[in-house]
Amino acid sequence: MSKTSPLLPEQLERYVEPFRVDRAGVFRLASYKTAERGGIDKDSGQEIIKANRDRLSDLQEKLDAQDRWSLLLIFQGMDAAGKDSAIESVFDGVNPQGCDVHSFKQPSTEELDHDFMWRAARRLPERGRIGIFNRSYYEEVLVVRVHPEILAKQKVPPKVVTKNIWRERFEDISAFEKYLARNGTLVLKFFLNVSKEEQRRRFLDRLEEPAKNWKFSMGDVAERKLWDRYQAAYQDMIRHTSSLDAPWHIVPADHKWFARVVVGSAIVGALDGLDLRFPKVDKSELGEFKKVRKALQNENNSASRVKKAAEKHAAGEKSEVASDSSASRGTGRSARTN
Repeated sequence: MSKTSPLLPEQLERYVEPFRVDRAGVFRLASYKTAERGGIDKDSGQEIIKANRDRLSDLQEKLDAQDRWSLLLIFQGMDAAGKDSAIESVFDGVNPQGCDVHSFKQPSTEELDHDFMWRAARRLPERGRIGIFNRSYYEEVLVVRVHPEILAKQKVPPKVVTKNIWRERFEDISAFEKYLARNGTLVLKFFLNVSKEEQRRRFLDRLEEPAKNWKFSMGDVAERKLWDRYQAAYQDMIRHTSSLDAPWHIVPADHKWFARVVVGSAIVGALDGLDLRFPKVDKSELGEFKKVRKALQNENNSASRVKKAAEKHAAGEKSEVASDSSASRGTGRSARTN
């Protein structure tokens, strides 16, 4: 399979910078268009997606070999925003042994017996690996905030559930992400920003195509009725947890192909910035390598000589058998003549 020429980091930046939020402050989710296409068409977008895949595959190999950094990618969004398909598309062709994907759904009984960050902390990527969270600890300031009844079931002591709980959780999350950054984990966060109308179309698509029926849940309809509350929760969350250590990307998600352009470009650009390299072998090891190479070459030469000798011996035996057979046939003819 031929590779598409990759774009330089500064060329990819035009598909990332307009959608990156990396400082706390004034932020209005409504100011970000969901149907943005970055001034390119779908065919051009597919070329960028392919080039980013090839580049990401190379970078992942270096990340693994260097074994110093780790990468944590967080995907959030409303139902049908395209999180699953974005992850599948962007990482198509990347070595699956270097990636871990975790989907965080309703907490288990064990998880509810711990702090809200515990289950995510257990799934953090090791050095040299890429960890992908399909939903994450951010659900604790989204769905739990929209549904206060969930918070009541979390066994949190009533004394600490104050009117400031959401601000305090934002502070905890930001501190946690700063801690990760200081220990060599690069954190990138993606909010797939889909419009309510596009979500409606995708829900209908799931209902009308039998092969997609399994993706639909009646719970999705119930959550859709709370659209405005979710949008407000997302806006507050992004405003309070955006930082240089862990930036948010407000990804236009009405066109799935452009969402993949933005996500892939952001990941490739960030990994490029780490200056990843294959580890260098020291001189002493190089000397040992030469000895091993010579031994392996000699082993091959010895095997070749043995093979040739065996072939020569077999050819000699075949020649003798042929001579004996010829002599036998000659004796038979003489006997019949007599």
